[in-house]
Amino acid sequence: MNELKEIAKEAESILVAGHKRPDGDCVGACFAVYYYLKKIYPEKCIDAYLETLPEVYSFLDEDGTVVSGKVKDIRYDLVIALDSSTADCLGDAQDAFYQAKKTFCVDHHISNKAYAGQNLINPKASATCEVLFEAIPEEDIDFKIAEALYIGIVFDSGMFRHSNTTKRTMEIAGILMEKGIPFWQYIDKCFYERTYTQTQLLGRTLLASMRLMDGNCIVAAITKRMMEFYGAKPEDTEGIVDQLRITKGVEVAILLYEVGEQEYKVSMRSNNFVDVSKIASFFNGGGHVKAAGCVMQGSMHDVVNNLTEHIEMQMKQEKE
Repeated sequence: MNELKEIAKEAESILVAGHKRPDGDCVGACFAVYYYLKKIYPEKCIDAYLETLPEVYSFLDEDGTVVSGKVKDIRYDLVIALDSSTADCLGDAQDAFYQAKKTFCVDHHISNKAYAGQNLINPKASATCEVLFEAIPEEDIDFKIAEALYIGIVFDSGMFRHSNTTKRTMEIAGILMEKGIPFWQYIDKCFYERTYTQTQLLGRTLLASMRLMDGNCIVAAITKRMMEFYGAKPEDTEGIVDQLRITKGVEVAILLYEVGEQEYKVSMRSNNFVDVSKIASFFNGGGHVKAAGCVMQGSMHDVVNNLTEHIEMQMKQEKE
C-alpha cells in the first residue's frame, strides 16, 4: 500500500494537521507524514500544524522550521488530519480542513466515523503511527521518519504495556529500530524524565485525589490556580492520569483539567472491562476502550457525578 503518495500526488499545497493538545502519537504522526511527503515531493508546498509542540518532542524539529502553531489563510489542495477522531479536534486547522479541495484522515480511534473525503482508519492498530507505517513503503522510511513513527507507537501503546499492543506492533517497532534510531533513549526522555514543575504538579494532584465507588474509581483535578501557582503548561499534565490508573484496586481513573469557567478536559483510563470510549462518546468525546477523553461543562461535582453514573452502569452490567 502507498496511500499517502497517491493521495498527495495531484496536490500542490498540503497541510498536515494534528489534534488539539497533541500527544506523542499525534506529534509523531505529523512529523512522519511531513518528512515523508517532503522526501518524495520536495517541490510541493507542505505545511505542518500543531497547536503546540510539547518541549519533550522538540528534538523532532531541531531547527524549529517544521511545525507551526498557525495555519496559513489559503485554500489548500489537500488537508491531512492525523490522530483526530473528529474534525472538531483539529482546532485552528478545522476551517482549513473544511475549505480544502481534498481531505484525508489517518487514525486509529474506534470513535472515528470516517469524516474526511478519504479515510485510512484501523481501530485495531496501537497508534496512528502504526497505521501510517503500513501506508509508507518500508524502503522510504529513513531515520527521521522512523524516529517519529517509533515515538508515536511507544506513546500510544504505553511502552508496549497496553492491551492494544499486538504482534504486528512489536514487528513494526523492530523494523523501525533497525533504521538506526536510538530507541533506548526515547523511554527515559519521553516518559520518565520530568521537569521539577511536572514533579510538583504530579505530587500535588495525587495528594488531592479521591477514591469513589468503593475504591473502584479514582478522581483528581487540576485547576487553573494550580497551573498558575506552579507555572505549568498543558503538556505538564501528561502522564498524571496513568499514575492514577495504577492505584491498586482501581478500575477507572479520571483526571479533570480545568480549561475554562466550569469547563473541564476529562481524561479517563480503565484497567479491565470498563469501555471508557463509550462514556467519552456519550459526552461528544472519543478515544479507545481503555483510554479516552472529552470536554464537559458544569461544576466539578456535576462532571464527576455524570461520569461515575456511566461507569457504575457498565460495572453493573459486567456483574450481571
